[in-house]
Amino acid sequence: MDQGTRDELLGRLADAVGTIAVKHPTRVAVDGPPAAGKTMLADELAVVLRERGRDVIRATIDDFLFPRAQRYPRGEYSAEGCYFDAHDREALNRVLLDPLGPGGDQRFRPAVYDGTTDTALSPWVTTAATDAVLVFDGVFLMRPELIDRWELRVFVSTTPEKTVERAVVRERRASSRAEVERRWRERYLPSQEFYFTTVRPTDHADIVVHNDEPQQPAWTVRTR
Repeated sequence: MDQGTRDELLGRLADAVGTIAVKHPTRVAVDGPPAAGKTMLADELAVVLRERGRDVIRATIDDFLFPRAQRYPRGEYSAEGCYFDAHDREALNRVLLDPLGPGGDQRFRPAVYDGTTDTALSPWVTTAATDAVLVFDGVFLMRPELIDRWELRVFVSTTPEKTVERAVVRERRASSRAEVERRWRERYLPSQEFYFTTVRPTDHADIVVHNDEPQQPAWTVRTR
């Protein structure tokens, strides 16, 4: 395990992207539990890659949710529902990951859902450069339906209690502490336990980032 500054971690991740030689855009997964810090890490990695001259496509699993009326068939606090029912994985593969992958035409859409209006989206199709990098953050990205879509797999790890603490701070304007804790302890944390038990995502990750202290992270580089 290595440890260093935030900039050192970002440099290591960007170096890893730079070693990938494929004839299509490089697809990078930034996986991890809710409130682990994966979105911030993905945003910062995108900045570093752009500074190095790469064309970056930035996208997130939050833009591939089903509309709210469809994603809670097992109940709002169901952990199984969180894993199985929340995300439109078929659309994610069809409009983004497969077009950017081997044999794809590089014509992609970065989203199918607008969380602000809770409605389906159909944005304009964009054509990616062959040497572009997709930096995609989200939960459950190593699951069987998605595992073979990534050229680089990053998992952002934190302790469960740390994610609860961060969620309370992040959502305090919209939800009470009791509401946030209920969502985490009944839905999000059990769904992550299920994910770890059935998928073992850190076994599939190329780099595991230990993010309890974001400004002094540690990371483990694994060989596939």
